[in-house]
Amino acid sequence: MKLNSLKTLNYLLLIVITINVNAQTGNENTSDKSNISRPNVLFITVDDLKPMLGCYGSDYMVTPNIDKLASKGAIFTNAHCQQAVCGPSRASLLTGMRPDYTKVWDLKTQMRAINPDIMTIPQYFKENGYTTVGMGKIYDYRCVDKQGDAPSWSIPYNESTSLTYPEAYGAPALSFYASEESKNIEKKLREETKEAGENLWYYIAKRYKPSVESADYPDEAYKDGQVCNNAIKYMQELSKKEEPFFLAVGFARPHLPFSAPKKYWDLYERDDIELAEYPKAVKNGVDFAYHNSGELMSYTDIPELTDFSDIFTDNLPEDKQKELIHGYQACVSFIDAQVGKLLDGLKEQGLDENTIIVLWGDHGWHLGDHALWCKHTNFEQATRAPLIITTPDSKKVAYSQPVEFIDIFPTLCELSNLQIPQQLQGNSLVPGMNYPKVKIKDYAVSQFPREEIMGYSLRTDRYRMTVWMDKNYRTTLPFNEALIAGIELYDYKKDPLETKNFSGLKKYKAVQAKMMGYFKSFVKKNNKSY
Repeated sequence: MKLNSLKTLNYLLLIVITINVNAQTGNENTSDKSNISRPNVLFITVDDLKPMLGCYGSDYMVTPNIDKLASKGAIFTNAHCQQAVCGPSRASLLTGMRPDYTKVWDLKTQMRAINPDIMTIPQYFKENGYTTVGMGKIYDYRCVDKQGDAPSWSIPYNESTSLTYPEAYGAPALSFYASEESKNIEKKLREETKEAGENLWYYIAKRYKPSVESADYPDEAYKDGQVCNNAIKYMQELSKKEEPFFLAVGFARPHLPFSAPKKYWDLYERDDIELAEYPKAVKNGVDFAYHNSGELMSYTDIPELTDFSDIFTDNLPEDKQKELIHGYQACVSFIDAQVGKLLDGLKEQGLDENTIIVLWGDHGWHLGDHALWCKHTNFEQATRAPLIITTPDSKKVAYSQPVEFIDIFPTLCELSNLQIPQQLQGNSLVPGMNYPKVKIKDYAVSQFPREEIMGYSLRTDRYRMTVWMDKNYRTTLPFNEALIAGIELYDYKKDPLETKNFSGLKKYKAVQAKMMGYFKSFVKKNNKSY
């Protein structure tokens, strides 16, 4: 048979790989096969982690443990979240459903208030004989119940998240700041709050909320150090059980504030830090693609903006920009050390030989590019995040085709010999873990709202097109071209920094038409599934 296109070859390879995978699992993939030995799952989430890691090409980063993990399995170099903010991203990833289905587009909507019967990854594993336990930040606490989504856990979440700090240090001030100075300031402000009769958190945060902290204290004096210790304790307990476990460990750093032990700050030289290469607005861009970095501006050591246009000025001094980048780097290395402890704990308990490990960041993070800080956009630096998956017998693979976080749910099911729930909107990534040249999907989709406008961003292996739709449009509705409020088109081969919007240019007419075709077919497909 003569193959007349690379697409045909990719399709045939995908069929072959899928047949091989099915053959290896008995081609049954059902949840009632009691004779199958099921692997454990260590599910590691890192808040605000962009792919600024050694294994992703950032050779200046000190991340030996995550790099080592990546060397033993699949690293997805073109992975994208569904929405670049904690609550919606985590709700989508943990249910395998897009934000337009979960209807979690903000940080106040609880996913089960809208979808009471929605299925989550840990819940599904629990219902299939796993002991599930979560600690740290798994879901965004504002988007689930007070039990961290009670249906997800075999062991109550509030029980597993109880932390015990060393007596010599005590708990960090405001959960983040370990230094004695910070604790003294917090104590003083607490006393003032009682006299003023105001809300404790808001009163203190308006007066003392630094964006960075470097204290010469051990890891255990910080919350993430305690989360790691808890996880290792549960590993020891779970290793004694007959049933497999699903252990979810959520680290808070490198989310703001950038507070980490001094030894991790000492890994980097401030003078060597480079500022964002393109801290400007996109040429021929779309105004509502931007924000005013409000999350960063809530910290008390950051200069206030007097006008939205200030984001493209020198409002944030270079020395402060370098300090923030330095703090982000330190926090990443701090978390890398905790990941190393988790991996050592697995090995010490003899669990490494039967445990799938997934490590992911819930979205990317802007560090001054486009004059932006934090996330909350459809730009590459916000939607792209690390995704690493290893199995006991996996080999190093770098998969560069686009994938999405909704793909994690079906992937874990297939790797664990569980039937893949039919409602999931993602695809299993197992074929790509076995053969990196197989194309699993043509594009990844992210989205982000701006009041009544929703931007849908499609990322292929080379291009990104963001279509901004007006009048509260959602992909639950038929596509309506009259509602297009703006279009962005980026070519990462010619313009990796997104300096220019190519939408509307004659040279990119065919590319834009193809991308728009993708978007229309995506909407049509989702109309059927919602």
